[in-house]
Amino acid sequence: MTALVPRIGLAVIARPQFDTAYADEILQRVWPRLDGLDAELVGSRDPLFDAAAVDAAIPSLREGPLDLLLILQATFADSSMAVKLAEGLQVPIVLWSFPEPRTGGRLRLNTICGTNLAAHALGRLDAPFTFLHREPDDPEVPARITALARAAGIKRRLAESRIGVVGDFPDGFDSCRYAPDALKALCGVETEKITIGEFLDKVRQVPDEAIGPVRTRVEAELGDLSHLDQESLGKSFKVYKALRGLADDSGFSGVAVRCWPEFFTELGGAACGPMGMLGEDGTPCGCEADVYGTLTTLILRWLSNQPAFNSDLVDVDVTDDTAVFWHCGQAPISMADSEGPRRPTVHSNRKMPLLYEFSFKPGRITLARLSQSRNQTRMVIGGGEVLRRPTSYSGTSGVVRFDRPASDVLDAIMREGLEHHISLAYGDHRPALRHLAAMLDIPVLELT
Repeated sequence: MTALVPRIGLAVIARPQFDTAYADEILQRVWPRLDGLDAELVGSRDPLFDAAAVDAAIPSLREGPLDLLLILQATFADSSMAVKLAEGLQVPIVLWSFPEPRTGGRLRLNTICGTNLAAHALGRLDAPFTFLHREPDDPEVPARITALARAAGIKRRLAESRIGVVGDFPDGFDSCRYAPDALKALCGVETEKITIGEFLDKVRQVPDEAIGPVRTRVEAELGDLSHLDQESLGKSFKVYKALRGLADDSGFSGVAVRCWPEFFTELGGAACGPMGMLGEDGTPCGCEADVYGTLTTLILRWLSNQPAFNSDLVDVDVTDDTAVFWHCGQAPISMADSEGPRRPTVHSNRKMPLLYEFSFKPGRITLARLSQSRNQTRMVIGGGEVLRRPTSYSGTSGVVRFDRPASDVLDAIMREGLEHHISLAYGDHRPALRHLAAMLDIPVLELT
């Protein structure tokens, strides 16, 4: 799985008529904060004093894909240099100005005025930007810049991504509906359709000898498989091989799969376990051909740098103030509680393998959904904690306590008519998701 390490460009702008020695003192306090970022920093740390210096700096900043440009307003400067950088690089910008002591003497830097000029000019250009007015060693700044950079990196990656769609969503599952043109207009993601018949033919063409390594992997993760129907199990292994090959050959970042009924009725093996295995590989899969769910899971995978999961909310206990997130048996194995059992199993309704069965490990999680509810595109965001509890239902599931009462969350989901799928990942990624929503120009619905 390739980790998302955002690439941040640096540009220091100033004017020599101001107190550049004092500006350098400020910058020396900035660099340790920036050097601690989980990001690649590119660009010179020397101040740019005029348009010619900006012109000379832009080519080196263009050498690789840039996710974010951080403009450090070391002293006052007019907006011309910020405008040149914005037009030359076409990436989101963070403007950082610095508070200045009120000494009763000379205004030595006047950085906030320069940033104000730049903000006005960038706004007229409709160039994406945000700003910080913080002390150079403010401990909160690295997290804010990192969240912005990760959001910008995801926005760039989305525009380069393709989602494979195997079959149509089932009748009555309107929450899985999508329009390819609207999705591309939103974030640049392209989709490619494969009929369910075409894909099942690919599964049937997988040779028997190719599934040995798949079996070895599953046995290492789940243990003995001998009690399962071996013919159906072999077909499920072939589903994994076919999905893996489809994603690799077509360059898909994720795959939305019509997982029923044809995998059971026409093939005779489940897609659930294989989809979870792909998710563990780093290629998220969405049940019921849910493209927006798959895309949200992909976003969370990039943000967390670990597998994410597209799930159903299946129970809310207002007395216990908890909820259960579940899906048949396709959560990535790294989400399993190390202190609980991990078992291979069959689909609860169709009685065919392969499905995984375990409870989620305890820990902080982020919930998200790129939603189309009430005919508007929104980013749904929530937070909570997975509790260590016994397995709630067959398959893969976790008991979650939200950051607000479970009854309130359920009320919001139903009142807003949200989709039945919501994605989750370990860690708190809400700040970056909010920034991403702003970059996509869509509103946020906070569940918690």
